[in-house]
Amino acid sequence: MASRNWSESDVRVRPNRKGSRPRTKDRPKHADAVIGMVTGVDRGRWSVLLDGRQVTAMRARELTRTPIVVGDRVALVGDTSGHEGSLARIVRVEERSSVLRRTADDTDPYERVIVANADQLVMVTAVANPEPRTGLIDRCLVAAYDAGLDPLLALTKADLDDPAPFLANYADLDVPHSVTSAHELSDAQRDELIASGGRVARDLDGLDDLRARLAGRVSVLVGHSGVGKSTLVNALVPDAARTTGHVNDVTGRGRHTSTSAIALELPGPEGGWIIDTPGIRSFGLAHIDPTTIVDHFPELAPGTAECPRGCSHDEADCALDAYVAAGHAGTTGPARLASLRRLLRSRHVPDKDEHLERR
Repeated sequence: MASRNWSESDVRVRPNRKGSRPRTKDRPKHADAVIGMVTGVDRGRWSVLLDGRQVTAMRARELTRTPIVVGDRVALVGDTSGHEGSLARIVRVEERSSVLRRTADDTDPYERVIVANADQLVMVTAVANPEPRTGLIDRCLVAAYDAGLDPLLALTKADLDDPAPFLANYADLDVPHSVTSAHELSDAQRDELIASGGRVARDLDGLDDLRARLAGRVSVLVGHSGVGKSTLVNALVPDAARTTGHVNDVTGRGRHTSTSAIALELPGPEGGWIIDTPGIRSFGLAHIDPTTIVDHFPELAPGTAECPRGCSHDEADCALDAYVAAGHAGTTGPARLASLRRLLRSRHVPDKDEHLERR
């Protein structure tokens, strides 16, 4: 057979369907990246606090499926000057110390991360106007226990009604609370408040107690629309200028004034952060494992060792009944077990149907 002279035209290379140059799976380490804290999110842009200045950043392509939320500590590269028109790039999300999640409803399997790295969940509710709802508070307590956050109940508008009946619902849960009330406004102050869209900070009785409970901590504020959350934020951080709204006289519901979560640094020597979130209508708990809730009742947790496999702790065969009846949980055992089961049931009861329980 005669030999053949080969040329470049004889070489055939199958083209890569995803491009002419195959991508490597190796990613840069970004050893020179700097770490900042996410303080806000708006339409694909993240506000990041870095060395005392606000930097606007976008998300790197490899983080497209990674949720980046307020409170996250992130690694930045690119233009981190913070100048107008500058844009940095988020290339890594640092390990989180805590994550507060919720689902859209109790049948939705998709978890939505609300806030990262908080250590306290402040459940804001009004004593009146709108009427307080135990359902949402119960659900927030479950979410706080699941996320490892310390709960704090913040009651507002105590000048409109007595907070004691509502607080009685949580006496057996040992949930710490703070109560604030507003001063009566003069005509001039009312005009100024209306003209500013509610952004003027108001004097509130009980604010010092709440401020002391928030000092040095990262606290996320959650509550229905219209409960006075933005009013609290404006009083705690006068420069926040959060818009406040009113409650509809017909529906008894508030109007959304906060449209996105934002982290605000508390003034004062002890510092701390509050994360204001938009008012919510529901708090889904489809992702919650009941075992994590029981762990926050140390006097009851040992009794679950005798429970049948897969016990919901709210059924006839649950061993907690016999454990409490034998006195192993102390004198407060029956009340604490009832409180535990109320929280467990809150995962299946719509919070909109749960209203103030008068005792």
